[in-house]
Amino acid sequence: MDPLLAWRSEFPILADTVYLVSHSLGAMPARTRARLNEFADTWATRGVRAWEEGWWDLPVTTGNLLAPIIGAAPGEITLHQNVSTAQAIVNSCLDFPPSRNKIVTESLNFTTNLYLFHRLESLGAQIVTVPSDDGLSISTERYLASIDERTRLVSVSHVLFKSSALQDLAAITARAHACGALVSADLYQSAGAVPIDVHALNLDFATGGSVKWLCGGPGAGYLYVRPDLWPSLEPRFTGWAAHRNPFAFDAAPIEFAPGAERFLHGTPNVPALYSARSGYEIINEIGVQAIREKSIRQTSRLIELAREAGIPVRTPSDPARRGGVVTLDVPNGADVTRALARQNILVDFRPGAGIRVAPHFYTADEELDLAVSAIQSLAAAPELA
Repeated sequence: MDPLLAWRSEFPILADTVYLVSHSLGAMPARTRARLNEFADTWATRGVRAWEEGWWDLPVTTGNLLAPIIGAAPGEITLHQNVSTAQAIVNSCLDFPPSRNKIVTESLNFTTNLYLFHRLESLGAQIVTVPSDDGLSISTERYLASIDERTRLVSVSHVLFKSSALQDLAAITARAHACGALVSADLYQSAGAVPIDVHALNLDFATGGSVKWLCGGPGAGYLYVRPDLWPSLEPRFTGWAAHRNPFAFDAAPIEFAPGAERFLHGTPNVPALYSARSGYEIINEIGVQAIREKSIRQTSRLIELAREAGIPVRTPSDPARRGGVVTLDVPNGADVTRALARQNILVDFRPGAGIRVAPHFYTADEELDLAVSAIQSLAAAPELA
């Protein structure tokens, strides 16, 4: 018996859908509807008073629910609209003199980060993208060799989004710090599915969002900054919420808040923060370690089923080197994905990778068999060839 299946009733979409796309958008918890109703009721009945009765503090108090999932402490995480915003705040804290102007990242990093980094070239940054030999993974040794005394920032994805390859954050962070560089880890594809401890790893920055494994919905990205760095970091991308006393409306240059609030900017996205809380609560109740153990078992089963069906797998076989997704190389993958959706089997497709299949704690084993069987059948269908 799988005790985590008791959670299926919490997620309405599972009643009639094989939901294997939580790496893209986690299923909505039923209690999220009550949270959003709470937002609407508060706005309707408390009006402007809601700001001083909790809304203004939501970017930090909501972050406190997320903190134990990634090994942070209360007060160390701020919530933002998305990772693009969170990473832009990090970037705006940095300068890039010729003696230390390199940003090292992987060529398989998510595109939003790469777009942001290349825009820093006009400020003197030199972007070094560590290449991939197979288009799916990055050699740790090559990564480490790319980091040197001219490196300002290392931006590393904990789990690569195309293949679910798990990268060695400990080794990369140790090398970066030995060279005097800072490390920004993108946890979007891991938090909630793979154990992560930002304190134990001594990460300088960590970003991610609530859309995927955290089942928190869109509009709630997060930023962790190592607390001992706070006094030395003054973001150029800022706003009144970052001020020590924002309601003084001081027109002079900003005096930053002493805590993590210094990394805020404008008015918070209140509805999204209400929405995110339910997913964080559930992940905390279950525990990431229990989720990871089930994930390893089910992704191993998916790999076995795919190989039996003759479908090439583009995800590491070693569970210690993969996240929660199995990527299947089906030649007509985009068409197969659309056909699966018509059967209420939800996965997704990424060019250069394949069909990404993602069981989560609420996935039943028989759904894996059903999905692989359907993929095998559709891949051979003449009308989809």
